Amino acid sequence: MTPLVIADVEVDGRRCDVHLAHGRVTGLQPPQIHRKSIAQVVGGDGGALLPGLHDHHIHLFALARAAESVDCSPAAAHDTSGLVYALRRAPAQAGWVRGVGYHESISGPLDRHTLDRIRSDVPVRVQHRSGALWMLNSAALDRVQHVLDDTADVERDGDGNPTGRLWRYDDRLRPALPHSPPDLAATARRLASYGITGLTDATPDLDPAAVDLLAVAADSGAVPQRLTLLGAPTGAALPAGLTGGPRKLLLRDHDLPDFDDLAAEIAHSHRAGRPVAVHCVTRESLVLTVVALEEVGALAGDRVEHAAVVPDGLGAGLARLGVAVVTQPDFLRTRGEDYLRDVDPADLPHLYPYAGLLSDGVRVACSSDAPYGDPDPWRVIRSATSRATSLGRTVGAAERVSAATALAGYLSPADDPGGAPRRIAPGLPADLVLLDRPLATALADPTRDHVRAVWIAGEPAA
Repeated sequence: MTPLVIADVEVDGRRCDVHLAHGRVTGLQPPQIHRKSIAQVVGGDGGALLPGLHDHHIHLFALARAAESVDCSPAAAHDTSGLVYALRRAPAQAGWVRGVGYHESISGPLDRHTLDRIRSDVPVRVQHRSGALWMLNSAALDRVQHVLDDTADVERDGDGNPTGRLWRYDDRLRPALPHSPPDLAATARRLASYGITGLTDATPDLDPAAVDLLAVAADSGAVPQRLTLLGAPTGAALPAGLTGGPRKLLLRDHDLPDFDDLAAEIAHSHRAGRPVAVHCVTRESLVLTVVALEEVGALAGDRVEHAAVVPDGLGAGLARLGVAVVTQPDFLRTRGEDYLRDVDPADLPHLYPYAGLLSDGVRVACSSDAPYGDPDPWRVIRSATSRATSLGRTVGAAERVSAATALAGYLSPADDPGGAPRRIAPGLPADLVLLDRPLATALADPTRDHVRAVWIAGEPAA
């Protein structure tokens, strides 16, 4: 790469010029006048220069697919008539209509019969906003009949016929669906525009084809972000450009594993030298996980995904174990009104805690969980500071943190969410975000509009 100087920027509170070459930071010097002959120069005009942001929990394939799907979320569809309008006008892609983001507040539970009344001319499948449930019409069920099994994940009526509701069925459903890779490049460009230079994909148990797709995208530059995979196979060498992370363990909240089985699974991963990342969105799943880790012993790098409900005392237990938490405070904005209506009042003070976990000594980083949450990190940061619902009501005011604290989570390393923020220093990778104003001013009103330029390994990414 041509040597680059990002001139007159704010780094750690001081004005300087940052020099880049060969994908790395080569120096920080006092601001000076630069001759055109020495390097390419980008003027920073006093804006903050930050290490690139890292989203510690995202689903890259699902996010790319969501961009190609019908938005059936409460924010878009609003009610039954809106859902009907959206699904009926949607063009079929590869012969299917795919909807995402549905919640029962729109039109109650969906099954094959309700979807047939909306649209029956083509196969239709709609994903619940939790990502845990697919709802199919009759035409879609006919297409996937050969991959339906006898487990409770295939909901059936009193006569034993499938209702069209499939739980945690993504992997089993995939062989019956059209094979067309999603546009990862467009999704990567969108994420880069927010200042995101690194991604931890939280999809569990990625199959070899998915790993190969990611490897090709990374090698070609279609996805320039640095990629860490929680779903990478244990013990297998990954292609260049991909890094394995802790092993994702997806606890099914409606069917939690036996304690001995969970403890054995954690121990097996630890014996292979691999920490675990355990999906916990209920108090029961978190208690089970903490007790299992206490029984087996924690390994550096163990983490809890979501920690949506953390009862009193469990934060201290997580701290003793050294387990980090990757949380999603923006769910309070997008789902907070539903939480206030549906969640047990005893759980509301413990919902997506942040400040309390930090005070207990737990390392915490916020993330998006996109596409199930908004991928914009600046919105997530804003929600961490306000904890406001879409109607402006506050959920757990005591759990607010400063914008600087929330940003620090995005700046923490991929292998240490909530750890010490990465810095800009000679020798480190030139994964950088230039803002259009000083950091304190930007954090007073966090928005993606402040992102002016992004570099990954010294190359422009946005």
